[in-house]
Parts: sequence; C-alpha cells; structure tokens
Amino acid sequence: MTIYPAIDIMDGKCVRLKQGKFDDVTVYNEDPAAQAGTWRDIGASYIHVVDLDGARYGSGYNNKTIERIIAAAGVPVQVGGGIRTIEDIEAKLEMGVTRVILGTAAVTNTNLIEAAIERFGPDHIVAGIDAKDGFAAVSGWEDTTLLTALECCLNVKKLGVKTIIYTDISKDGMMQGPSVESTAMLFNETNLDIIASGGVSSMNDLKKIYEIGVSGVIVGKALFTGDIDLRLATATFAAHPLN
Repeated sequence: MTIYPAIDIMDGKCVRLKQGKFDDVTVYNEDPAAQAGTWRDIGASYIHVVDLDGARYGSGYNNKTIERIIAAAGVPVQVGGGIRTIEDIEAKLEMGVTRVILGTAAVTNTNLIEAAIERFGPDHIVAGIDAKDGFAAVSGWEDTTLLTALECCLNVKKLGVKTIIYTDISKDGMMQGPSVESTAMLFNETNLDIIASGGVSSMNDLKKIYEIGVSGVIVGKALFTGDIDLRLATATFAAHPLN
C-alpha cells in the first residue's frame, strides 16, 4: 500500500483545511517545496498535491509553487485542483507532474475524462471522487451533486479510469478516523485501484485501510501533528504485501 503524504497549497503555502472549509485553515509550512523534500527524505515514494486556490479559481494559480515542489521532491507527484481542460492537463504533465487528478471534471464533464484517457493514457489520469453524505461534491467541495460516489466511480470506470482517489469530506482534517466501510464498498463494487483519503489519524487507521486491500492512502494532518510517523508507516505498510 502506497502512503501519499499530502501537500495542500493555498496562497503558496502548505496548509490543511477542516472538512474542506476554506475559512478554517492552518498553515503548516510557508515553503511547500521544502516540505516535499522532507517527506521524501523520511520515506515518501509518491507525493500528493492539491492546489486549493486552483480548485476555487481555476488551474494554474499555484503553478510556480508546484514546479518547485516537483523539483524538490525527487519522487513522482500527483496533482489536483481546478484542472478542467485538456490544456490544463497537458500543462501539468509538461511541468513534470506524473498523474493529474480530475475532481469536478470526473463528475460533471465525463467527455473530458474520456478525451484525457485517450490522449494521455490511464496511468496519467486519476479521478478524484469527493463525497459529502455519500453524494459527490464538486468545485472545491462547495457544491454537492445528486450522484452518489459509487455512481461516479462506475461512470469513470467505463471511460477507462483505473485509479480513484476517494475522500469523505466529513472526515477530512478532523483526525477522527477514515471512512473504512464506504471505502471498502467502493473498492469491492468497482474493482478499481482506490486511494483512500480523509480522516487518517493513527497507525491503527492505516492498518484498517491496509486490510481493505486498497492500493494507497493519503495522509495529511496526522503527519504534520506527529500522530503518524511517515518513516514507520512506510516501513510497516508500504514494504509488505497484504497477506
């Protein structure tokens, strides 16, 4: 199971939100690129980046910061946040992003998903499905749709998507544990590579996610607070296959 340290960017800084609320922000590092280097040095094999300003205002808002993160990371980086056109995707890949995460577009613009998979291949395109009370949320989590998370996952699977990042917004940044049951349901119903996200706060939480059999888990606030040691977590869960 790959453990993805999260770097969320707002105004060029490394921050965390609670439940996706833009008015409930904690700054953890003024330099996201330095943070990426720190994660790499203590065991990260892949880094997860979200451009929060991009999610609200459009792709490209923090491109210079993302370029610096890629240069400092030295490991693959996946990026999401406001990426809604083929041109947006191409720009991210050209700057060195390994995988582009399509969130709002995965729900509201399946034509883009289909075109992106055809042009760039499924290894470079990830669908980010964010749920609030079981229903997909879009536009930086500010709007909720009438589609369930499962319906969205099955829709993008038909278009060739192989990897899904699933986030329960109610859990994100709350340090109260992940949505194990809903994550397991999506994994079992879709047979896709599911990366779990939201609420992971302890090694026990990681163990629960690991036992589901998903391919990865994103960890954010718990790394900054020290509740999870990335080096130990990687040694425990990333290096060993599920029995």
